Amino acid sequence: MRINMFKKNRMFIIVLLTIFISILTSNISYGNSAEPPSILIIVPNAPNDLEITIGSGDTSAKARETNKLIETHYTFYSHEIRMASDYTLRISTGELKYEIPLEKPIKSYNNIYTLDLDGQTLTPGKLLSRSISLVTMRVILTLLIEGALFWQFGFKNKQSWIAFLMINLVTQGALNIWINGFPPMQSYILFSLIFAEIIIISAEIFAFLMFIKEHSRSVKVSYVIAANVLSLIVGGYIITILPI
Repeated sequence: MRINMFKKNRMFIIVLLTIFISILTSNISYGNSAEPPSILIIVPNAPNDLEITIGSGDTSAKARETNKLIETHYTFYSHEIRMASDYTLRISTGELKYEIPLEKPIKSYNNIYTLDLDGQTLTPGKLLSRSISLVTMRVILTLLIEGALFWQFGFKNKQSWIAFLMINLVTQGALNIWINGFPPMQSYILFSLIFAEIIIISAEIFAFLMFIKEHSRSVKVSYVIAANVLSLIVGGYIITILPI
């Protein structure tokens, strides 16, 4: 009995690792995709009157603003900054005005920075604290949504809930770490998310059938499909209003 259980657990771990690696390394390309920003600046809790421009005088360009509730993205596209006199950012809000020069050369696309407005510093990339907060928030929200449905499907045993938490922490943790690797302005992430959810549904069906003893096989399979479709719909909406 113990030997059989060990073999099952080993098989489950191998499958989960395979799923984890597949999600993290998947790279889907889309023809005719929108041009990504040349420069993207993340500003947490940006004031409404914040303006960021690059260059000076007649050759300056003003950043486009995209509000994401807890932060604002300021973007410049390559055709907008091609004629700029210099690569100096000029930040203005209220009485506060200052300049930050960008180091050259920069890539054609996806130059991501985080602006500390008060500290007047520009940090390359996304902050680790930001990534941890967003991943944690998305995982907790998914657990709440799928947990409510888990209860509605009649799963009440403590062992079932422990298995539910462990399985979802692995699959949803992997999914959201993978999502975090996308640029903040990724246009086609929803298509990639659907692909990832198909992989997760397969992994979770396998895991639920192995570790959860409550209810019939059909109930467990139906729950996994329903829960992931629901979280995909809610998650698809959330990524349109919250940052990646």
